[in-house]
Amino acid sequence: MKIHEYQAKEILAKYGVAVPRGEVANTLEEATAVARTLFTEGAHGVVKAQIHAGGRGKGGGVKVARTREDAELYAKNILGMQLVTHQTGPQGQKVQRLLIEETADIDRELYLGIVLDRATGRLVFMASQAGGMEIEEVAAKDPDAIFKETIDPAIGFGAWQARKLAFALGLKATQINQAVTFLQSLYKAFIDTDASLVEINPFITTKDDKLFALDAKVTFDDNALFRHADIKALRDTAEEDPLEVEASKYALNYIKLDGSIACMVNGAGLAMATMDIIQYAGGSPANFLDVGGGATQEQIEHAFEILLSDANVKAIFINIFGGILRVDRLATGVVAAARKLHVTVPIVLRLEGTNVEEGRKILKESGLNFQVGATMKEAAELVVKAAASL
Repeated sequence: MKIHEYQAKEILAKYGVAVPRGEVANTLEEATAVARTLFTEGAHGVVKAQIHAGGRGKGGGVKVARTREDAELYAKNILGMQLVTHQTGPQGQKVQRLLIEETADIDRELYLGIVLDRATGRLVFMASQAGGMEIEEVAAKDPDAIFKETIDPAIGFGAWQARKLAFALGLKATQINQAVTFLQSLYKAFIDTDASLVEINPFITTKDDKLFALDAKVTFDDNALFRHADIKALRDTAEEDPLEVEASKYALNYIKLDGSIACMVNGAGLAMATMDIIQYAGGSPANFLDVGGGATQEQIEHAFEILLSDANVKAIFINIFGGILRVDRLATGVVAAARKLHVTVPIVLRLEGTNVEEGRKILKESGLNFQVGATMKEAAELVVKAAASL
């Protein structure tokens, strides 16, 4: 689950991470009031669009204001705009709130991040002197510019590791102890909140040797949200795809894509393979949809509703390997959903596993126009051909 920058900073501040003073505004009136509070004599600040996407500055969603009047003007221009960045896609994202905060007298811009390294199964604390840049770009061009400390889960993130990263960043001797506290506070916040990513970009030093998280990005492990009702309440569904929000109501793992062939699969690995083989057959997947190992008829019906809500869908590919989810139960649900929803697009299935023959019999006797492929390859070719004919 993603949250906004202002929410991330509120959480990090509770753990002692230094963040600039600022307030969120949902309306122009609120933005004006915040600007009048923050922009005292000689002070200046920044107006930031709050959306779940990076690249806001390049898209015009972050503006440095030298005066209170500047801040009010930028707030008026940014609030309500359709902000387009490299992460939103060409459709952009509507800005519904702003973060207005003080700026600091920046000396250096650095990078900090904590993420799970799936190769080692351990958390990695990353740091780089290339702050303010996309870390993926830095890694591609100069991987040696990223310093890493792998964290032993039995020990945690040690002060000695924090010092290594602080020295690697080239911090001044007067900043080292402050940096150790800063980095360890970030790690504690990550662990305590069951985060999946914490990123500070840029992590800044100031002319008077202070350290701040000038920007903050935090995402959380959805599977752990039952432990964090306060964090779950921060979810902003207006920032998410409506179909993905609808799918989450029925415990369906759904991600919308840009293709024309809808996929319904049980198991994430099989779902990835299904999307690959559709591409291999010359088509393009419209989604990732994992109904899980124990899908009910109700979930299958809702899955169909979500797939058919995508106007780009021209055919549906159901690829099931029956284990916990028996093939006959799946077939019964598919027939019921197709009848209830009056499905008109072609449906191609590939079925294997428990009670597969019973499942194929149910489909055959339904009287509906299902196509069944003997193999994944055959089924993928059938569905691509069916989609192309429409």
